[in-house]
Amino acid sequence: MKSTFTLVFALFSVSGFAQMIKTDSVKKLNDVVVKGYYNSQPILRSVSSVSLIDSNSLKNQQTSSFVSTFNAVPGVRMEERSPGSYRVSLRGSLLRSPFGIRNIKIYIDDFPLTDAGGNTYLNALDVSAVGSMEIYKGPEASIFGANTGGAILINPPGLDQNKIDASVIAGSYGLFHQTANIQHQFKNYSFSISEGYQKSDGYRQNSAMDRKYFQTTHKWNYSPAGSLKAFAFYSDLSYKTPGGLTAAQLEQDPKLARPATPTIPGAITQQAAIYNKTIFGGLSNTYQFSPNFKHVIALFTSYTDFKNPFITNYENRYESTLGLRTFLQFDQIKNDFKFSAQAGVESSRTKSQIKNFNNNAGIEGTMQAYDYLNAHQDFAFVRLNFDISGKFLIELASSLNFFNYKYESFFPIAIAEKQRKFSAQFMPKVAFSYLLHSTLSLRASASKGYSPPTIAEVRSSDNNINNNLQAELGWNYEIGLRYKSENNRFYANGSVFQYQLKDAIVRRLNTNDAEYFINAGGTKQLGIELETAIWIIKNSPSILTGLQLRSNYTYSHFRFNDFVSGTSNFSGNKLTGVPDHIVVNSLELQFQKGFYLFGQHNHTSALPLNDANTVMAKKYDLIELKAGIRNLRLMKTHLDVFAGVNNLLNEQYSLGNDLNAANGRYFNPATGINFYTGLAIKL
Repeated sequence: MKSTFTLVFALFSVSGFAQMIKTDSVKKLNDVVVKGYYNSQPILRSVSSVSLIDSNSLKNQQTSSFVSTFNAVPGVRMEERSPGSYRVSLRGSLLRSPFGIRNIKIYIDDFPLTDAGGNTYLNALDVSAVGSMEIYKGPEASIFGANTGGAILINPPGLDQNKIDASVIAGSYGLFHQTANIQHQFKNYSFSISEGYQKSDGYRQNSAMDRKYFQTTHKWNYSPAGSLKAFAFYSDLSYKTPGGLTAAQLEQDPKLARPATPTIPGAITQQAAIYNKTIFGGLSNTYQFSPNFKHVIALFTSYTDFKNPFITNYENRYESTLGLRTFLQFDQIKNDFKFSAQAGVESSRTKSQIKNFNNNAGIEGTMQAYDYLNAHQDFAFVRLNFDISGKFLIELASSLNFFNYKYESFFPIAIAEKQRKFSAQFMPKVAFSYLLHSTLSLRASASKGYSPPTIAEVRSSDNNINNNLQAELGWNYEIGLRYKSENNRFYANGSVFQYQLKDAIVRRLNTNDAEYFINAGGTKQLGIELETAIWIIKNSPSILTGLQLRSNYTYSHFRFNDFVSGTSNFSGNKLTGVPDHIVVNSLELQFQKGFYLFGQHNHTSALPLNDANTVMAKKYDLIELKAGIRNLRLMKTHLDVFAGVNNLLNEQYSLGNDLNAANGRYFNPATGINFYTGLAIKL
């Protein structure tokens, strides 16, 4: 802990240096504002633990993956076991996610991307589909429904200009990524149409990926008070899954796919892979009835054709979702008092038809199981904001959550339709922020999280419907400070939180590597998150026109509490898959004529791979560099030429370990040193 407090002091002491930069010698930078789902606030005054990933952060990273971008945010951890296979953790929620994303609510534009069954296909999106993101860490069940990890709001690129752009990237291990976009704005109508194609041969055997992506957004301001928006995307994603290796196999050859055993074939023989075709659409209407009243309604739907030939079976899933989100907002300003209120509902249904067959070398064989599940998730929410004298901001919010699922089995034993209904859960949040000074704010919050088991956990790959799983829930208490210099060139944010989760859901594997889930008693999660950003040089007339330094730190003292599994007592052990320390530093240099250089260093400490904490993944240090020329003009065409290198130190590490893996197959080795280069064109 001594190093933690030393880092805290060092980060915040930089503020003194920031104030030494004369405001009148530079162009003042704009305030950072978070949207917060129709409740915009300067980030300095936000009552939530929120981090913003803006368009500049996305551009600085390799634009064929979200991994480095997400991992630069304190409290956030993204893993990619093989190209296209994402897992995302907000404050330790990877316990539940062998693959995919659970326990987190994700919205894209006005629409929930997370289905009623609790699953989110973030890997269906092309990176070019994202303009910016807001990441809310800790339970935000008060306005976003069932979650204990937090919420992510994805904002597609804006519709505020006319442009045509395209890009192409090529790199190591057969990486190829191409995008194109057209965007146009008329008097009261604007639209964008974009597409992307990405492929990679992968670092390991049986790890190639291929994704075709199409997205369109349309907005019609049909009156001064009303606007109609349509959003849709189609994604055709496939990626092979090499499977986990033992420590001995990792040492032998990290590029190996999971080899066969005397009784079970390997990943290559079984052609283990994921095939996901998803179409998503939404239509929203915003109408300002008066200066005080606004109404928003959004309808959304999706369909997914999901296939997964695995080592022990071949699974087919057909999922369809239909839902609605609507709320009424009231705003009033009287002298130095501002009041805002939102009240609404969100309702969604997801139907899942799941069939499992024997996997005969990538071909469906004899049927093993056939089930049908129908998940219903509804919640009503209220949020009240009181802004007193532009200094004291109070948020009172709550939601009432309802969840149930129906299930019916057709094979191997026919079971008539049954229903499991969870009791209604009240999820309150109380939070405030106070401006101690025009540059410094104090915030605190108490919020309750709630997350029922997802359909993928109720009916996991062991082909059994588990009605014994309980919803996990708990209280999060948090306090934080934010500082922003008067010239907006230095920003610092620090948070300390304690989260006590009951009935935490964790993954288990049987001897055949088929997964199932249990409730683990509870967890005690104490954490510290720090982030700073400083423009040491900005808009200088010299050769070096800009120099920005960012430093982020995450400390996670996460422990199991009252966790007994069989004859084993894991109480007091570290949470599986969560490192104690993560430090990320980045440096951006901007030169005359559009030249730039970006570098990032990520240090991640060792982390436990099983609940007993007897197997650990080693610490690692990743260095990434990217250099190029932006806004290189050729007639009316703007060019961006760039090249980069990942894992400069050629570290051997696993970015996506299999937790509590059967027979010691924990490790999914990540790519060694690799290179890429690209070109972007904008008209």
